[in-house]
Amino acid sequence: MATIEDIGVSAAINILSAVIFLLAFAFLRLQPINDRVYFPKWYLKGSRQSPSHGGAFVRKFVNLDMRSYLKFLSWMPAALQMPEDELISHAGLDSAVYLRIYLTGLKIFVPITILAFLVLVPVNWTNDTLEGLKVEHSDIDKLSISNIPFGSKRFIAHLTMAYVFTFWTCYVLLREYEIVATMRLRFLASEKRRPDQFTVLVRNIPPDPDESIGELAEHFFLVNHPDHYLTHQVVYNANKLAKLVKEKKKMQNWLDYYQLKYERNTSKRPTVKTGFLGCFGSKVDAVEHCASEIERIEKEEAEEREKIVKDPKLVVPAAFVSFRTRWGAAVCAQTQQTSNPTVWLTEWAPEPRDVYWDNLSIPIVHLTVRRLIIAVAFFFLNFFYVIPIAFVQSLANIEGIEKAVPFLKPIIEM
Repeated sequence: MATIEDIGVSAAINILSAVIFLLAFAFLRLQPINDRVYFPKWYLKGSRQSPSHGGAFVRKFVNLDMRSYLKFLSWMPAALQMPEDELISHAGLDSAVYLRIYLTGLKIFVPITILAFLVLVPVNWTNDTLEGLKVEHSDIDKLSISNIPFGSKRFIAHLTMAYVFTFWTCYVLLREYEIVATMRLRFLASEKRRPDQFTVLVRNIPPDPDESIGELAEHFFLVNHPDHYLTHQVVYNANKLAKLVKEKKKMQNWLDYYQLKYERNTSKRPTVKTGFLGCFGSKVDAVEHCASEIERIEKEEAEEREKIVKDPKLVVPAAFVSFRTRWGAAVCAQTQQTSNPTVWLTEWAPEPRDVYWDNLSIPIVHLTVRRLIIAVAFFFLNFFYVIPIAFVQSLANIEGIEKAVPFLKPIIEM
């Protein structure tokens, strides 16, 4: 049974926690070491440079300008007053929609709260049903519907307000969905054209003894989408090549590091051990070792590329198919291509940087099994998560804490 004191304690804890997290965010946001974390889009556009360049060593990690701490919340009113088009250009569509979620909550709950205090609170409070029943109750319970006697006409107020609250909530949500949908369409229309907007990922292409995967994909889409099909690119199982590219990039970084190190001190050539993790083996010149390793990897890359192109076993039954129009790509991505729902599976192609190429070689059956395993694991995770949540909820008031932890009784009573 919750009391006003319990609600006050809970509200105080939540407000204090929110203030602490807000202050922590405001402090971390102003530190130069976190500048790229909180302003990544500005760096991508080239409109902001890292404040850690130059100056004292401490200034590279800690902001010593005390004036910036006095106006650490100035970004909040600026963000709320910024026009939506400017906000989208500045921080992206997701940020604008995120702010609208909070505004939607205010639009829904502020009128509902006012109506509840003007209508429902007086209707409930002006009864003495709980006192007549002689049941244990608090002042909070007098504000609830339990304080209205059975069969009273005052229930009409609750019924009417339920319809009013439901209608108002649905109306506000409908309006907001229309606004957000319009914003999204306008955002997509104003964006620069990207290849993924015209491309569909086709998976589980059925094998054909007379044609290769590439020829089969071309013939299929020329027949089924003759007016919109443009070109296609077959997917290869190039995981080994990807590892070589990653290894070459890593070695190139080491080469740049050792060259810069040598340029700073030309009197001493940097060395490295050739054994495990650079801790064992004979010492060799680091620059020459990295250069020779890069040359070796480049030869292996060339050999692996030739192998991928010539070996039909390394062709994955998947392809990226491009269309002449967005409409053609949308129709292909959202429709079933054949009467057999397990082949020629189409979906929107991800943005090139979002493609995890290693997964494209996984058979569709394996993907289905993996999804099933994850779904079952997620169900049991949620199911067993209820147990600790129920235990914590039992301690949500002072009486529950006192019963569960008796040695805190003196402190609680104080």
